[in-house]
Amino acid sequence: MSDLPFTLDQLRILKAIASEGSFKRAADSLYVSQPAVSLQVQNLERQLDVPLFDRGGRRAQLTEAGYLLLSYGEKVLTLCQETCRAIEDLQNLQGGTLIVGASQTTGTYLLPRTIGAFRQRYPDVAVQLHVHSTRRTSWSVANGQVDLAIVGGEVPTDLQDSLEIIPYAEDELALILPVSHPLSKLPSVHKEELYNLQFIALDSQSTIRKVIDRVLARCDIDTRRLTLEMELNSIEAIKNAVQSGLGAAFVSVSAIEKELEMGVLHRATIEEVVVKRTLNVIYNPNRYRSKAAEAFITEILPLFSNQELDPKLLEPITRVKANSKAKDPPTADPPEVPIKSVAESLSDSSDSGS
Repeated sequence: MSDLPFTLDQLRILKAIASEGSFKRAADSLYVSQPAVSLQVQNLERQLDVPLFDRGGRRAQLTEAGYLLLSYGEKVLTLCQETCRAIEDLQNLQGGTLIVGASQTTGTYLLPRTIGAFRQRYPDVAVQLHVHSTRRTSWSVANGQVDLAIVGGEVPTDLQDSLEIIPYAEDELALILPVSHPLSKLPSVHKEELYNLQFIALDSQSTIRKVIDRVLARCDIDTRRLTLEMELNSIEAIKNAVQSGLGAAFVSVSAIEKELEMGVLHRATIEEVVVKRTLNVIYNPNRYRSKAAEAFITEILPLFSNQELDPKLLEPITRVKANSKAKDPPTADPPEVPIKSVAESLSDSSDSGS
C-alpha cells in the first residue's frame, strides 16, 4: 500500500469536493479545515504528477484526470465500505448499516412502513433510504451503493442481466375525484366517462407519468383522449389539487390511504377495469448481501406484500453466488447522467421517478 500514490483519505476528499462543488463545502462536510483539504489535494496532484481540478472557475471542476481518478476511487471506497459491513455482520445484527433504494412512490409511501417494522426488530442497525428514479436507483444497486431496492418503473435494459429483478407486489392505480364531483355519487364509472373528465398529472417527462400512461394503455384506456387540465411536479400536489376540485387523477392506492380515511378524496371504481402495475425488488447477486439486508428481505418484505413471493427472493444468500447468471455491471454511468460522484447523484432530487 505504501507504493500507491494516493490514500483512502485523499480519495474521500476528492469525492467530497466533486460532490459539494467547492473545497470549503467539502471541508465542512468532512469536519476538517479548508487548508487541510487544499494541502491533501496538492499532495495528491504532486504524487500523481497531474492536475485534478481546473481552478479557473468559481466551482471546483474536475479535469479529465480528476474524473478518471474519481470514477475508480468511488469503486475503491465502495469496496471498502462493503468490506466493513461484511465484518460488522460478524456481530450478528448488533450493528451495521442497511441501505435501501426506492423509486419515488414506493420510497414515499411504502418503504417508511417497512423500514419502521425493521427498526423495531433490529434497533441497532442503521438504515438509510435513498429515493430516486427507477433508472438511477437501479444503477446504485448495480454499482453497490445500495443493498436492494423496490421500484415501480422499468429497470434499464443494460442492467437487466446484472440484477435480479423479482416481482414483489401489485400496486393498484386508483382514479381519484373530488368528493363533490357528480361521479363520486355513483357506485362505478364507465370507461368512456373518463374522456369527459379534466385530469391532473405529473410532468410528461417524469418516469411515474410514463409508467401510468403505459399501464392505462394496457387497460385499453386511450391516454390521448384524456383531457389534461394541468401538470404538477409531485403526487402530494396532485392530491391537493383534486381535493380542491380542480380535476381527477390516477395515483397509487398506497398514496391515498390517509385521504380516504379522512373522506377528503373519492376513489372511483371503473367498470370492468382494474389498473395495476408490478413493483419489483432488485438486488445485485454478485454483491455481498449482508445479514441486515437478508433479514429485511426474508422477515420484513413478506409482511407488506399483497401476493405470494417468489422463493428466489427468500432464498438465504450471505455471500456472492458463484454460479450466478449476473455479470459485473457496466462501469459507465447512465448515458444521460454525467460522470460525477455517487454522493452528488444521490443528492439530486430533481429527477422524478416511479
